[in-house]
Amino acid sequence: MTEGNELDSTCGISDEELTERFKAAIRIDQEICRIKGLPIAGYDDETKCAYLEYPDGRRVYVKDWKTSWNHCFCRSKR
Repeated sequence: MTEGNELDSTCGISDEELTERFKAAIRIDQEICRIKGLPIAGYDDETKCAYLEYPDGRRVYVKDWKTSWNHCFCRSKR
């Protein structure tokens, strides 16, 4: 028998079930982003760097963020 926290016991959902639902929600959100043509944030363990992955498979790493199309949304307006 697994031990659950108070919130889980009142909702009747185990920690494992919450974890599975969370993973499913992330997967569904990523699929929606792919369908809409939006980039998905990720992290590359080899280079230890965050990136945006576009539906065409292209990755724009944080060190290259100024070359991405959304650079204008990240800088402050003067």
